[in-house]
Formats: sequence, structure tokens, C-alpha cells
Amino acid sequence: MPANVEIKARLRDPERIRRFLEDATGGPPQVIEQEDTFFPVSSGRLKIRILGHGRGELIAYRRAEAAGPKVSEYLVVPTTEPALLRDALAAALGVRGTVRKTRLLFLVGATRIHLDTVERLGEFLELEVVLRAGQTIAMGEDVARELMGWLGIEGQDLLEEAYIDMIERLGAG
Repeated sequence: MPANVEIKARLRDPERIRRFLEDATGGPPQVIEQEDTFFPVSSGRLKIRILGHGRGELIAYRRAEAAGPKVSEYLVVPTTEPALLRDALAAALGVRGTVRKTRLLFLVGATRIHLDTVERLGEFLELEVVLRAGQTIAMGEDVARELMGWLGIEGQDLLEEAYIDMIERLGAG
């Protein structure tokens, strides 16, 4: 199963980070509207991500609930019928909740830097260091920590939980 090393952090100054990343990467980000519907499963997480009409992904993943760099193992299955697949999974499994966000994607080497505006939650940053063949978890963690320093992300900014967990705590999954 493919893996990456991730961090999630609350942003104190999203505009400063955005300008910094635009300068550092030489241009504007890719803007992605996402709707993730999560399904109750016995282990890990399962969601359908709708990216637009006729574009989506079924994503199964496992990740530790810890602040700081953590490994995420995942499997992504593209689909041209994301709404239909969502409805079929909802009928079979039920729905845990839905997360809607606007994601600004910046690429720094093999790392995906996301600036997320999450409906009902606010502004966040995610780093996904995609591990390449032969790259160890420790190497991925080092890249994540280096980028955290570069972006001014501090320990108190880091989050343990997923957006869906935060939305469930608000009482509106």
C-alpha cells in the first residue's frame, strides 16, 4: 500500500503562508473543491471524494491519531461516478459525515502542501510527504519537519484529528 508522512496544523495567518508559498513555488496554487463523505468502517477510514462532475476517488486509509509527522497508508481508486458510488456505499454502510473544503495545492518536490478552508472549521495546512521507493519513514518525517520550520508551523499549531472528527465534535457530521 502506498504511504506518506503527514501533518495537519491550524493556520494563524493563512494569507501570509499563501503569499510565502506562491513566492517560493513561483506561482499560484491549484484550487480544488472537495466534498468527502466518510463511511463507518471497523478499521481505518473510508471516504468518497467528489472533485467535480464525473471525477472522484474512493480512498481507504490508515493513519495514527497523533500530532506531528505521522505515517498514512492509503489506497485510492479513481471513479467517474463518484455520486453514484457515494449513494451505493451510503445505502450499504450508512454515512459517518461529510467534509466540504476548498483546497489550495502547492507542490514542493514530492510534498503536497494544502491550504484548506474547511466548511464550519476554518483554515488549516496539511503536508503530505509522498514516500518514494527506497525512502524511509524517518526520511519522510525529516522532510515534514524541515517544511514545518520553513513555514513557521510550531508544535502548538499541530492537530491530531481528522476534519471529520472535528465536525463530529461540533455535532453535525
